[in-house]
Amino acid sequence: MSRYGLKTMVWSELDPQQQQVLLARPAMDSGNRKQAVADIIGAVRNGGDASVQELTQRLDGISPQTYSYDAAALAKAWKSISPELAQALQDAAGRIKAFHQADVPTNIEIETAPGLRCSVVYRPLQTVGLYVPGGSAPLVSTVLMLAIPAQIAGCSEIILCSPPNAQGHVPAEILAAASLCGVSQVFCCGGAQAIAAMAYGTRQIPRCHKIFGPGNSWVTEAKQQVSQDPAGAAIDMPAGPSEVLVIADAAALQGNGAELIAWDLLSQAEHGPDSQVLLLTDSRELANAVIEQLDRLAPASPRATILDQSLRSSRIILTADLAVAMQVSERYAPEHLILNTADARERAQQVRQAGSVFIGRWTPESLGDYCSGPNHVLPTYGWARSHSALGVTDFLRRMTLQEASASALQMVGPCAEILAGFEGLDAHRMAVSARLQQITSAQERDV
Repeated sequence: MSRYGLKTMVWSELDPQQQQVLLARPAMDSGNRKQAVADIIGAVRNGGDASVQELTQRLDGISPQTYSYDAAALAKAWKSISPELAQALQDAAGRIKAFHQADVPTNIEIETAPGLRCSVVYRPLQTVGLYVPGGSAPLVSTVLMLAIPAQIAGCSEIILCSPPNAQGHVPAEILAAASLCGVSQVFCCGGAQAIAAMAYGTRQIPRCHKIFGPGNSWVTEAKQQVSQDPAGAAIDMPAGPSEVLVIADAAALQGNGAELIAWDLLSQAEHGPDSQVLLLTDSRELANAVIEQLDRLAPASPRATILDQSLRSSRIILTADLAVAMQVSERYAPEHLILNTADARERAQQVRQAGSVFIGRWTPESLGDYCSGPNHVLPTYGWARSHSALGVTDFLRRMTLQEASASALQMVGPCAEILAGFEGLDAHRMAVSARLQQITSAQERDV
């Protein structure tokens, strides 16, 4: 028996209700957090920077030694980090920039009728706020993933909030990463108070039009609340615990394949106790081998305590074939989907609902987290059914323009008159009809 209660579940032996339960994600229970977060937001709106710092002291138990960091401080931090980390950051940033630069949308203009010019143009958001969580290690990769597309989009002001470390500072590594990709200013605050400060603005922290970045349940709740307030700020996407779904066949067993799959599962399970990992396979031998590897590897992990909880929500599912595995994946809509099969590239073309897809034996999800190029900010908790991976377009506004000549209005206007009349919106109809009458009168005078 697995120490984590892991066992292979046979999909075809489950009834529809059991299948639904098997694919259920860990519940996100906000409890009394809604009101507590609303109180924090209200305090920041009323008290500004003083409330942000007081809340940080009270909730995090740390008083920031430095509240804000300007461009000079960011540049200084860059010089303080190790050459090895600096090189890795530059390498990763180069690939992330290359990928996102290629993803910049193009303005278009067409004539939908002679003389009727219609355009789409993209305009950058002016001020955006990035949230980078604290924790056991500074998440420098998140800085790159958020700031680089904002920089490419041309946002005029990019600010970043991150909680203080034990010494009361934003870690130098976070500041260094920020200096590499166009962040204007960094503020030493975290949690719901940081989200509130960016949404409504304080004397020092600019009000942001949109807020980006992951965080704990308090941050997530704060983002939801400010996004629902017309006076607040938009947010990137709904967020939930991290997750990965692996589809593997018997060919993945070659070499130390079961161990590789186990590491892929553990790499997401270690994010937090509510993370969820799934393995779908048509090979019982592989399923059993992966369970053995998880039991062997997880207890030795520095995050063994977290894994002890998250692996209990894991799923090892045996399907009749890979086609069924693909159907189950589409139903689950994972944040990360790893295809470790002999025909992975072909199967990737069938995927419709996943945040990001990792193709083949040599493409661990960790590459996407750090340095392959695509963004690691992805929809979780089933939101991949309707939301996309973060990209440059999230930092842009899509705006349409249209211009009609007199002759175009004569051609197209009657269509608008009929439709407006049918809908009973007479002023809409007259806005067209009055112009057509003027054009007709002018033409008659010229004759």
